[in-house]
Amino acid sequence: MSDKKPDNVVFNEENNTYDAHLKPYATSVGAPVITVEDTVAWKNRSVNKVNHKIKSKFLELKVEYDKMLEEYEYNKLILSSKFSFEPIIGEKYHLYINSKEENFLSLIAPNECNFKCIGSFYLDSGLIWKKI
Repeated sequence: MSDKKPDNVVFNEENNTYDAHLKPYATSVGAPVITVEDTVAWKNRSVNKVNHKIKSKFLELKVEYDKMLEEYEYNKLILSSKFSFEPIIGEKYHLYINSKEENFLSLIAPNECNFKCIGSFYLDSGLIWKKI
């Protein structure tokens, strides 16, 4: 009977230790009340905010990627077309399809010729063709 602990002492007989500090509840009358916070609402708000932020960033990157891909395609198209002059940075040029279905670059404006116009472009300082 001498091994029995008083009721106000928290003793774990399985581990043979005092473990009042490990309990998720108050173990004496003088102990502070432990309340479990409801974090579900905070987690849901946080998840929604993070998802919205990531989705917005993804859409921004997708728009940039699509723009860059379009720029790449135009540059590839222009550089594979025929032209017999050295383009000047900042000048406007026009890309056409001739009767042999070949692309060619010209200084002549679309209203001054009868070829099918693909578009008008200018060469920027980074030597990248930009669509006008």
